Amino acid sequence: MLIIPAIDIREGKCVRLFQGSPDKVHVYSENPLETAVLWEQNGALSLHVIDLDGAFEGVPKNFSLIETIISSVSIPVQVGGGIRSPVSVQNYIAAGAHHVILGSIASRNFGFVRELCETYPERITVSMDARNGKIAVDGWQREMPFEAVELAREFEASGVASFIYTDILRDGTLHGPNLEAICRFVESVSTPVYAAGGICSLDDIVNLAKLCDQGLEGVIVGKAAYTGDVNIREAQELALRITGKTYPSSRTPPSREIG
Repeated sequence: MLIIPAIDIREGKCVRLFQGSPDKVHVYSENPLETAVLWEQNGALSLHVIDLDGAFEGVPKNFSLIETIISSVSIPVQVGGGIRSPVSVQNYIAAGAHHVILGSIASRNFGFVRELCETYPERITVSMDARNGKIAVDGWQREMPFEAVELAREFEASGVASFIYTDILRDGTLHGPNLEAICRFVESVSTPVYAAGGICSLDDIVNLAKLCDQGLEGVIVGKAAYTGDVNIREAQELALRITGKTYPSSRTPPSREIG
């Protein structure tokens, strides 16, 4: 199970929102590129990079910065935020993104998702952002009349590589993940799942690692990584021990402080 630190970019800065609200923002770094490099140095095996400006405006706004981040680290990077056209997907794939995350557009256009999965097999991830079980779009500002589990089953037929399941009401709260909802989602699909929202301790990592056999591929850690409540290297080593794997020797440089 991968422990993946999140880098959310807004106005060129590395920030975290509270429950996705654009009015409740905290800046953790003025330099997202430096933060990405430091996360890699601190043991991250993958990065989750989101263009928040793009998510709110419906079109990528930080492409050049994210392209530089991808080229500056040696670990896989999954990218999302405002990606709603084939050109945007193509540009990020060409830039080296390991997975491209579709959010709002996926819920509106199943055919679009299917075509992209055929064009870029094993490269398309769909973000299932849920508030009380219902999908939210447009930077989580508008709720759709779809249940996350039901919608996910539709996407599976399109051949998506993975899902990201985020409980919006837990995101940025440090109140712990919604284990019941995550478990229900993971058990309802056969596609690999990444869980996000509320992770705040190593106990959460232990509890989530129990879902690996059901298809939980990784955990995205946001605010807790920046506050120090979750140390990425320690959490990753713990997850690997629980799942019976070893930490890659190439990923063990000396740790440095984030910030």
